[in-house]
Amino acid sequence: MTKAGLRLRISLTNAEGEPFMGIGLIWLLERIRRLKSIKLAAKDMGMSCMKAHGILRRLEENLGRRLLIRRKGGYDRGGAELTPFAEEFLADFNKRQSRVESCARREFTGLLKGLGR
Repeated sequence: MTKAGLRLRISLTNAEGEPFMGIGLIWLLERIRRLKSIKLAAKDMGMSCMKAHGILRRLEENLGRRLLIRRKGGYDRGGAELTPFAEEFLADFNKRQSRVESCARREFTGLLKGLGR
C-alpha cells in the first residue's frame, strides 16, 4: 500500500480573491536575503530575472509596502537587501506557516494512518 502524506499550499489573496503570494515568493525573498541580489536569487531558483522583478513588484503593490532596497550599479556595486518590514513579514509568515502545518498534521494523523501511513 502506498504511504499517504499531507501537503499544504498557503496563498495570500488580494481584495479580488486573486493569489499574489505563496511559498515560492518566501523562498525568493530568503535567497535575496542570503545572496544580496535579485538576479542571483532568481538564477538560484531557475527563474528569469525579469520574472523575479515582476512578481516582487506585484507583491509590494499588494502589500502596500516596500520589501526591498534595490541598488543599481552592476556586479560590484548593485544588489538588493530586505527592508526591516520584509524581515518581520518573513519571520511572521514562517512562524504562522509552521503553526498551520503542525495543526494540519495533528488533524489528519488518524486519516493518514488509516491509509497506510
